[in-house]
Amino acid sequence: MHLEYPFTGSWLVQNSPADRVPSHGTRLFATSHAIDFTPVDRNGRSAPITLASLFRPEEPGKFVGFGRAVAAPVAGVVQAAHDGEADHAAFRGLPSIGYAASQASRAREGWPGLAGNHVIIDGAGVFIALCHLQRGSVCVQPGQPVARGEVVGRCGNSGNSTEPHLHVQAMDSADPGRASGLPILFPGGLPRNRTVIVV
Repeated sequence: MHLEYPFTGSWLVQNSPADRVPSHGTRLFATSHAIDFTPVDRNGRSAPITLASLFRPEEPGKFVGFGRAVAAPVAGVVQAAHDGEADHAAFRGLPSIGYAASQASRAREGWPGLAGNHVIIDGAGVFIALCHLQRGSVCVQPGQPVARGEVVGRCGNSGNSTEPHLHVQAMDSADPGRASGLPILFPGGLPRNRTVIVV
């Protein structure tokens, strides 16, 4: 499926299917070909790194991309729009017992717990999910037509997210619990990990 980048500015590629499939280490919830984009500044950093960053959770508002607009990468019809999940603290340093415990809890909740606030768009039979959106930012609803490039929400840190970023995946069904993941392409191909995309 050919997609436009669903954002502007500078974003760092992580967990790319150009490097491995399944890109996130699992095929559950149709994530086999999913890709992550982390907003960064002109130095390629998502937030200033301090000694405290290694040991303490950080407020998501500290990150340069928290609240950046997220747009529809295809024209289509909104199939699902979920909002109301909190943007939790970010964890960039040493493994956190607290985060590990909350991660297990989100996994037990299934797709909503992992995806957090999200939008799913039906792009002519291919379903595109945009996940980890900022609480209160989802501005579309199921059944609503959307144009390519139309803002649908903002980058957040909800669901299974260690820092504000956007998770994108394509599926063959609107139900991630039953769907299979589908390959995606962006202008110029599929970027590899550590590539900074500037749109």
